Amino acid sequence: MFITKMRPWKPSTVYMFHLALSDTLYVLSLPMLIYYYANRSHWPFGVFLCKIVRFLFYANLYCSILFLTCISVHRYLGICHPIRTLTMAVIACLVPKLIFVTTSQRGNDTLCHDTSRPDEFHNYVTYNSVVMVLLFILPFLVIMVCYCLMARALCQPRKGLSQSQQSSSRRKSIKLIILVLVVFAICFVPFHITRSLYYAYRILDADCKSLNIVNFTYKITRPLASMNSCLDPILYFLAGDLYRSKLIRVFTRQTPNTRSTAYVHENNIGLTFKNPDAQACNESRL
Repeated sequence: MFITKMRPWKPSTVYMFHLALSDTLYVLSLPMLIYYYANRSHWPFGVFLCKIVRFLFYANLYCSILFLTCISVHRYLGICHPIRTLTMAVIACLVPKLIFVTTSQRGNDTLCHDTSRPDEFHNYVTYNSVVMVLLFILPFLVIMVCYCLMARALCQPRKGLSQSQQSSSRRKSIKLIILVLVVFAICFVPFHITRSLYYAYRILDADCKSLNIVNFTYKITRPLASMNSCLDPILYFLAGDLYRSKLIRVFTRQTPNTRSTAYVHENNIGLTFKNPDAQACNESRL
């Protein structure tokens, strides 16, 4: 869809393409993880693939968070900063993950650790805390600020817009706000809370029963964190006017004239909500 149907790309399309690429790379690693847990935590694929699989999980997790942040900021400001900086920031923060993650033997089974060896666990927790602040807490705060400002702007009437145009833009923005907050509430927040509790209980040498309960809860939230890849297509549909229109055209097979009219109409709505003067200029050119 992105490669064949959405040329030329708009800034929001670039964000969503990289988000889709992140989801795809993680999905490719899932068969090995499924085999590992179905085989009672025995990893037969070697240390290198163990590192790659764990790296892809966290790369997908934090790329999703940061791309959602960028989409939120882009929706509010209407600007686009270079995407390459964002991708390199995630990779740079997760490179130590490749060093910490390793395998070990437990009887006849080979374990693929999600953290590190026991003797390096304290160092890993310190590193993980820094990553969580940079790649989760700060982006979450940015998203909350952007959406509070956006909600305030949506409550104010816009000059030069008809009531129907304002209602359409507000509904679309409200749907996007709700979806992003749902993704954070279901996928990202529970995972980071339970993981932090699990690490804290391990450092504090909690009793075995309490540690097992926290560990069980943490393992439940890991699939929830992966579920963001299932919710992202809904985000593409709501956030991307071009993606939505192209997808609808694929299924409805509209005529060229209808496609052209729909595309101009959608882009005019998006532009007028951000800049009424630009809308008047666009209408004068038609």
